[in-house]
Amino acid sequence: MLTAATGTPEGMWDMGQYNAPEGATAAGLRIAYEEAARATDEAAAKADPNSEVPLPETPWEPGVVHHWEVRRVLLHLLQETAQHTGHADIVREAVDGANSTAQRE
Repeated sequence: MLTAATGTPEGMWDMGQYNAPEGATAAGLRIAYEEAARATDEAAAKADPNSEVPLPETPWEPGVVHHWEVRRVLLHLLQETAQHTGHADIVREAVDGANSTAQRE
């Protein structure tokens, strides 16, 4: 669902999403991650890699909507996953709650 004010997905700028929910387990988080990965794979398989999609507005560029080809979005997802896996950022973010998105605001 998009918010009316910004055109961004609801909850996108909620920095609480980077913290594990109360009572979460490693096994449960892994299952949720695998489900999200499966949904991403399904969406990627159906998408035309040459089609363009609008990106959500960002607080640092209000009113500006960039468009990326699906191919670029998928490459960006791969790069982000590899970077954060390699640097163990997800562990650090879970411990200290810091993340690069929150620092941009």
